[in-house]
Amino acid sequence: MTKTVLTYGTFDLFHIGHLNILKRLKEKGDRLIVGVSTDEFNAIKGKKPVVPFEQRLEIVQAIKYVDLAIPEENWEQKRTDIKKYDAKVFGIGEDWKGKFDDLGDEVEVVYLPRTSGISTTEMKRVLSEFDERHVTSLKNTLDTLSQIVKELS
Repeated sequence: MTKTVLTYGTFDLFHIGHLNILKRLKEKGDRLIVGVSTDEFNAIKGKKPVVPFEQRLEIVQAIKYVDLAIPEENWEQKRTDIKKYDAKVFGIGEDWKGKFDDLGDEVEVVYLPRTSGISTTEMKRVLSEFDERHVTSLKNTLDTLSQIVKELS
């Protein structure tokens, strides 16, 4: 009998932390199904992914640990998918600890530790700060050039 593991995520700016959690989840069963949050569902959750949904879905489907990548469109879908795919394990990152305990009446719920030193949120923050520094530097350069042009006129 096949043991199916089910997980969900946005998987934006795919990184080693994402890969690690998918690998660890695959080790918990024979088949790994991954729900990738749509852009519309992310908007409901207050998230704005950098990478569009179709690309994130394709990236996740290409990972060798993933047997099937599906769209995640709403919160209620988890319980529906558990039944639909006959999942035995629901796994997700420990940052969600306690949020899905109610699924324990149908599956084993597993919260896995995050990969130290990496997160999409932190990557976005660093990129955002870099962009602000870059814009400030560019503005200073343009101000200097403008001053030189004025002095030469």
